[in-house]
Amino acid sequence: MGIQGFLVVTLLFSCLAATSYGVVTFSSLQESLIVNASPKLGQVSKAGEDNIVMTWSFNKSLAGVTDSGYKTVKFKLCYAPVSQQDRAWRKTEDHLNKDKTCQHAIVTKPYSSTNNTFAWTVERDVPTATYFIRAYVYNSEDHEVAYGQTTDAHKTTNLFNVQAISGRNVSLDIASICFSAFSIVSLFGFFYLEKRKAKMSQAK
Repeated sequence: MGIQGFLVVTLLFSCLAATSYGVVTFSSLQESLIVNASPKLGQVSKAGEDNIVMTWSFNKSLAGVTDSGYKTVKFKLCYAPVSQQDRAWRKTEDHLNKDKTCQHAIVTKPYSSTNNTFAWTVERDVPTATYFIRAYVYNSEDHEVAYGQTTDAHKTTNLFNVQAISGRNVSLDIASICFSAFSIVSLFGFFYLEKRKAKMSQAK
């Protein structure tokens, strides 16, 4: 009975811990990072080709805010509202476990308050859309505790575009053309040989 009671208490504490840490809302996070990215407003970056340079630092002007518990920073590429319209799979939710705004991971770095720079090549699978960049700060237990982003609270400033790969490849196109030409030449050659064999047979 004692063991059963201990297991029940342990399970309850585990559930309480999971609940308290599992429900993290975006509105509860402190915007304590200053994040900047190289694309200018309206600039188009090509997936698989162009680089985006990010810089970030702790906003020391915030009164009563400390970064002593910050351990890691995770950067994500996030959809702007214009690219979320009529797309439920990109919907913004305050509950971070349900939020679909930032679906493209960029990089995870150890936290440092100053002199942070990182260059990222836009991944080939990033779809055409309008974006901004957001950085989530995590504590030692890997829970979100703060953030920073390249746009304002309404997500209307410093937005940029990504142009997805069209799906066509120049090398593949050239190879396809060469193969088609070879097939046509081979076909004519086959008919020529067959015709020549037929004439030789008739001559005999």
